[in-house]
Amino acid sequence: MNQMKEKILSGMLMDEECSLTLAELSRACAMHAEWVMELVEEGIIEPYGRDLSQWRFTPQALYRARTVRNLQRDLGVNLSGAALALELLEEIEALRARLRRFEPGC
Repeated sequence: MNQMKEKILSGMLMDEECSLTLAELSRACAMHAEWVMELVEEGIIEPYGRDLSQWRFTPQALYRARTVRNLQRDLGVNLSGAALALELLEEIEALRARLRRFEPGC
């Protein structure tokens, strides 16, 4: 007999003025704080705040961190490769947005 498996989706709705602490960002990505600190060192995300205990992250940092996590998990790329892939993905999205402005009927 086939058993139905339910996939539970969880998410977080954030506005642009919302920010996350290091612990909250780590939890939202299901990764250790050390991994988040590696993202900062690599220049993938940038916290604001003077020291580690005051670091805050934007919703864009959450998006970038989760994308890197997925690239590492799904494709097995290292952090530098994930950073490059992230830049290319963002550039593609920016180009698509520019193209949409020139499409008729928009």
